[in-house]
Amino acid sequence: MKAILTNYRQAPRKVRLISTLITGKKVSEAEIILSHLIKRGALPMKKLLDSAVQNARVNNKIGDVQNLIVKATTDKGNVLKRWMPRAMGRAFPIHKHSSNVVITLSEKK
Repeated sequence: MKAILTNYRQAPRKVRLISTLITGKKVSEAEIILSHLIKRGALPMKKLLDSAVQNARVNNKIGDVQNLIVKATTDKGNVLKRWMPRAMGRAFPIHKHSSNVVITLSEKK
């Protein structure tokens, strides 16, 4: 009962703010939080949560999905390395970070 989002082009420290908000909440509470959150990563996280819920319904045949608990982890993904030209022939590095997000649903014990 999990869904994975790989190489999402936003820095992990920004996406972790969203994943810590929904970790430990019920699915219904997490959906409400993500739908009202004003952050760029909220919409992809909501789509990922919906995908995890569908995986739980179809693959694991769980009827009542609203009582499941959300666990979201965000890890560092690939880093695109670019160069910015500077004065006197120098170059300045630009690192474009990406994130790997995993949402796992578990039953309340």
